[in-house]
Amino acid sequence: MQGRVPGADITRNNGYAGQGASIQLRGNRSIANPESSNNVLYIVDGIQGVAAQDVDPNDIQSIEVLKDASSTAIYGSRGANGVILITTKRGANEKPRLNYNAYAGVSKVAGYGEFMTGQEYVDFRREAYRAVGTWNSPADDNKILNPLQLQAFQNGQFTNWSDLLLHNGFQQNHQLSVSGGGKNTKVYFSGAYFQEKGLLKMDEYKRYSGRLNIDQTINSWMNVGLQSQFAYIDNDIRRDPLNQASKIAPLGLPYDENGEFNLFPLQGTLINPLADEQPDAYKRNTKSNRATVSGYIELKPIKDLSIKSTFGAIFSTSEAGNFYSKNTIDGKGSRSQASITNNQDRNISWENVITYNKRFADHSLQLTGVTSYLSWTNTNSYAGGNNQLFPSQYYYNIGGANQNPFYGSGYVESKLLSFSGRINYSYKGKYLLTLTGRNDGSSKLAAGHKWAFFPSAAAAWRIVDEDFMKNQQVFSDLKLRVSYGVSGNDVISPYATQNSVVVQNFSFNDANAANAYVINGLIGNNTLKWELTKTMNIGVDFGLFNNIVTGSVDYYHAKTDDLIFPYTLPLSTGVTTVNRNIGKTQNKGIELSLTSHNIQKNSFSWNTNLTFARNNEKIVALPNGNVIADDYRESLIVGQPAQIYYDYKKIGIWQLGEEEQAAQYGAEPGDIKIADLNNDGKIDAFDRTIIGQRVPKWTAGLSNDLRFKGFDLNILLVARVGQWISSDYYAKYKRNGLENGARIDYWTPENPTNEYPRPNANKNSNYVTTLTERQASYVKIRNITLGYNFPSALISKWKLQSLRIYASGKNLHTFSSLKDFDPEGEGVIDQPLNRLFVFGLNVGF
Repeated sequence: MQGRVPGADITRNNGYAGQGASIQLRGNRSIANPESSNNVLYIVDGIQGVAAQDVDPNDIQSIEVLKDASSTAIYGSRGANGVILITTKRGANEKPRLNYNAYAGVSKVAGYGEFMTGQEYVDFRREAYRAVGTWNSPADDNKILNPLQLQAFQNGQFTNWSDLLLHNGFQQNHQLSVSGGGKNTKVYFSGAYFQEKGLLKMDEYKRYSGRLNIDQTINSWMNVGLQSQFAYIDNDIRRDPLNQASKIAPLGLPYDENGEFNLFPLQGTLINPLADEQPDAYKRNTKSNRATVSGYIELKPIKDLSIKSTFGAIFSTSEAGNFYSKNTIDGKGSRSQASITNNQDRNISWENVITYNKRFADHSLQLTGVTSYLSWTNTNSYAGGNNQLFPSQYYYNIGGANQNPFYGSGYVESKLLSFSGRINYSYKGKYLLTLTGRNDGSSKLAAGHKWAFFPSAAAAWRIVDEDFMKNQQVFSDLKLRVSYGVSGNDVISPYATQNSVVVQNFSFNDANAANAYVINGLIGNNTLKWELTKTMNIGVDFGLFNNIVTGSVDYYHAKTDDLIFPYTLPLSTGVTTVNRNIGKTQNKGIELSLTSHNIQKNSFSWNTNLTFARNNEKIVALPNGNVIADDYRESLIVGQPAQIYYDYKKIGIWQLGEEEQAAQYGAEPGDIKIADLNNDGKIDAFDRTIIGQRVPKWTAGLSNDLRFKGFDLNILLVARVGQWISSDYYAKYKRNGLENGARIDYWTPENPTNEYPRPNANKNSNYVTTLTERQASYVKIRNITLGYNFPSALISKWKLQSLRIYASGKNLHTFSSLKDFDPEGEGVIDQPLNRLFVFGLNVGF
């Protein structure tokens, strides 16, 4: 979908095995909501709550993205941030068909920052201690390195720890499906296996999935059906070792001359980054079972009337185990820990839809009524302890972890009840009107505020069908659309409107501790109500020159009121936070989708698809004016997007000759120079300013599809422009020289750079966040796929209906001013993104 749907900002934030993408439609509406209330709603075959990542792509028949308030209104509050409808394949009235789809390939790191080598690290430490007068020449190396470090340096024993940790990954997928049916019974069945090995050892994701869809015609007025999906997921998850690898000195070797593992290389204070990879040292695994089953009955008792009832259930269980021995990164050479967590989710949905269609003369009328019931229930339990007696038992024997035991359990339940109606009216097929009303009741909101009504209206005019358009030769299609609607959001934790107590241990002496109950820091709010978004959308669909060029343009304006916001309370209240309806946000923008059929010949065709979206997101109102958080990444300012960097402004490094001016700010040459924005002669919180926004100003995609005889080629480019990042890589700079760090350009008297401050053994890295912020626009070659379809005359001799082979490269190259890493991953060093090369096969029998 990336680059193919205007207004959909799709990114992959990390490269761990099995990780999905983040999708946002038309910007952020909610702010500071802990439940990620800007996420889109996935609906798979009419069922909400299905894990989209469990659906094998080969099972998908179509994907539809709903963004404007009218199209999402039928889904009420659940569709406030857009809806992605996934329809899976069904059986057909044809003889059974067997299809096998497979691909396999390798993945590589898609850009990863370099860290200082052994020589560079020693030079860095030398400079840090030269700045304070401890080091003056290599003869002083024994003053800054311990004897083992000095010996390793002199012997050239250097280690690039990240190189030892990062490996090529592997990915494969196999899917076998059978479809067919007769006049009354249609069946689709599939089974699939997906495996991804990540770039790190012990990072692996395996999914076994199956699907069964059955449609049965009972008689002329009754149809029934079943949709089911099952997924078993086995996920080994690696604790991040790369952060450790970026800090530890690149001196010495991971193993000694006898092959024994060096837990603390060269008697340093940081543990070996390879520690978790040793036998029986570390294991973290989650096994999940997710089953979705839904059945429907459709009745047509009289002409033009249809009644459909669908009952669905999603059952999910997971078992997450975590063990680390004392000789690991988490164990720190002191103690081990074993724990296990069990989760059970039960989601129930029941939807009834009654539809009446009537045509009379030039008029067409459709009336739809919907009732919907949704229920979510989660139970969980956990247990663990320290000092696992037998490390080889990992977390399978929690009783063996006999020190500091901990345990607990929980239960969460919420419900949503909805009633909605829709009127679709058409006159002569060219004047269209849709009216929708939906009433939602959420158990999560306060009593007296649980229910809200969400109306919407949409009108369309097929201009191309008018008489005055018949003689023109330019427009082959032209349609004007306008819609307005209200949607809601209730995405907070259940019971967040209620006061509660939590257990607190009080120790009255050195031997005994007593349990007591104290008021939860998050107090209830008995007036909390729906967050409301009012959206206006104007769009034009068009086709030019007999539909050689087709496309659409949309302008939207969304206003969100009564934001559900975790408001910080004064310490004098004795509590910390309350959820309140405060503040307003606004999103407005334009979206363009354009398809051009450039060449259409018998043996050659070339089609181009262009998408573009520009969104202007801002906060309109906040309580008490601006709300500025201490964290530079979480500041909220009226007139700005909800995600910005509000920080000090670095304007360079203080240089030689600027001693007097630097001293006024408590600095000296080699220190970071911060802009004194209010010119008061000091640097304080009033000198912070907006550095940049974390959301893009515009996104775009360009896809070209070329076909020549049996060959097909797809080239997809995507662009994300205007966003800023704060990179973990650029933050890897310990000015005092105690740790390794990023390979950067730092100031010395002989190198008067304006990039990084001078190393100094007696100084910390003040204003380090100003070093990390970068403008991170990029254009990517997201995908290139070359395939070949074997001619039917040839494969028919092999008893095949279709045969296609292909090669594909994903995330192939990035054009960006940032050269150290893939900017899509925002410069994180612990979860680098990957580049994938696969070969695939599609066979139809």
